[in-house]
Amino acid sequence: MGTTQLESVPEPKYWHLRTVLSEALDSEFSVGEILPNERDLAARFGVARATLRQALEQLELEGRLQRRRGVGTTVAPPRVGVAVGTGQHAWPGTDDDAWEPADCDLAAPPASVADALGTGREEPVHTVRRSRVSQGRPVAAELLYVPPAAVPGLTAIDAPSGPARARAVLRELQHGTLERRESAVELGSAGADDAKEFDRLPGAPVLVVTTRYLAEGRTAALSVATYRADTCRLTFGDSGDVEIHDGPQTRAS
Repeated sequence: MGTTQLESVPEPKYWHLRTVLSEALDSEFSVGEILPNERDLAARFGVARATLRQALEQLELEGRLQRRRGVGTTVAPPRVGVAVGTGQHAWPGTDDDAWEPADCDLAAPPASVADALGTGREEPVHTVRRSRVSQGRPVAAELLYVPPAAVPGLTAIDAPSGPARARAVLRELQHGTLERRESAVELGSAGADDAKEFDRLPGAPVLVVTTRYLAEGRTAALSVATYRADTCRLTFGDSGDVEIHDGPQTRAS
């Protein structure tokens, strides 16, 4: 039996243009700068506008570009690094925490969350809502579930609701002794609420990072953080927090 070889497949025009445009973004444009219109770009690179659109869409999927209503296509800021590790022992809400508290209420969580916390499925827990912004755009939203037993000193007098209540829950949580934190990451799709907050279409890819904070042998808090997949990249190491990488991105082999 003879052997066959795969024929060489030429690189699609839009993919080659994507590479050229990516190099131009690095050398000629700054973060937030508006790109020239499609007609001018197509003329500059000598391609059809349909080919240009394919290349721009690919760069948008990769998080290099973002399209803003009423503004145009702009150069996106560097991706947020989502660090996955267990080395850092810190409660959410510390001074160097980049998350912004938005609201807090007391309600029964989803059944899966109740099971992870070890609470009854009808037992209300504190649900802290926080958001993360990078370069003026929302890149992540978090639901932090805290059972009342983990914040025994919290009273309604601290703050009735809103961001002040959220900060009160976070402050009280930090009085405990954190033993460790465990994180898991999975790829998901944006629901209606996340899509609206991120200004994306429902079903857009997202990274879902679930973190358990353990103290005294039990789960003292559970975080479910949703990140725009086109603005984030996973980093691995001992750091357990989310960091902004403002410098050039590096590639790991």
